[in-house]
Amino acid sequence: MSSTSTVVVAQPSAEAQQNIACQRAKVRGFVIKLIVVWLGIFVTLGVVFNLLRFDVNFMFDRLDFIIEGIEYTLIVSAAGITVAIILALIGALGRLSRNPIANAVATFYVSFIRGTPLLVQVYVWYLGLPQIGQQLEAIGLAGAQKLLTLPAIPAGVLALGVCYGAYMTETFRAGIQSIRKGQTEAAYSVGMTPSQTMRRIILPQALRVVIPPIGNDFVAMIKDSSLVSVMGVWELTYRATKMGRRYFRSLETLTVAAIVYWVMCIVLQALQARLEAHMGRGERK
Repeated sequence: MSSTSTVVVAQPSAEAQQNIACQRAKVRGFVIKLIVVWLGIFVTLGVVFNLLRFDVNFMFDRLDFIIEGIEYTLIVSAAGITVAIILALIGALGRLSRNPIANAVATFYVSFIRGTPLLVQVYVWYLGLPQIGQQLEAIGLAGAQKLLTLPAIPAGVLALGVCYGAYMTETFRAGIQSIRKGQTEAAYSVGMTPSQTMRRIILPQALRVVIPPIGNDFVAMIKDSSLVSVMGVWELTYRATKMGRRYFRSLETLTVAAIVYWVMCIVLQALQARLEAHMGRGERK
């Protein structure tokens, strides 16, 4: 005897179909209005540029020179975010530690760095360290000044990395604390040590939590990397200001630099969204 089964697929009612159609129409209408507003903004900016007598030909002629600074901008930002992630992880573990020395050092680092301007920190790394080396040589430590006199790019990387590491320390700390305590207890119950638990259980789960804010910090660092221009690094801002001063067209060159930064941030935000979707695919399943 054979038995057959019939799968019945429920069809949406006419009212539900009408509601879905209405929602889609509203979404299309919103998108159309959004596009119209953006077009209006660009038209307005075009009028403003015309009133301010922007030399568009000059902007296009100098575009290649300014864009060449993207390489240094990305190098400084990528190296800076790497240093920041390492320091943030160490700082977060220190903030969560029950060791009073580790906790106090990590807390002081976060408080002091977050409480001082990034530009001041850039100058300290570039101009302050050589003075410290000079004083160390005066008390008999030979070669200290040469050792502490950093080139502009390493000084900029350290300034950005140390500064953003302090902010990201709290991000990592919150990510680690977001993992339920039962995960740790389960790891201990199967014989894992605290370091194994942190490395194999806690950090992989916390990483998924901290990815979005890390992406936001990297986008912010791309823009803050412009501060290394004060040390003479030939990145976007330095090239734009140098060319603008030479021809007294700073508004045009700085506008080009701003647009390039904007496009870079849009691309990075799109990559961040794809990474977040990839990291969160397990949650959706």
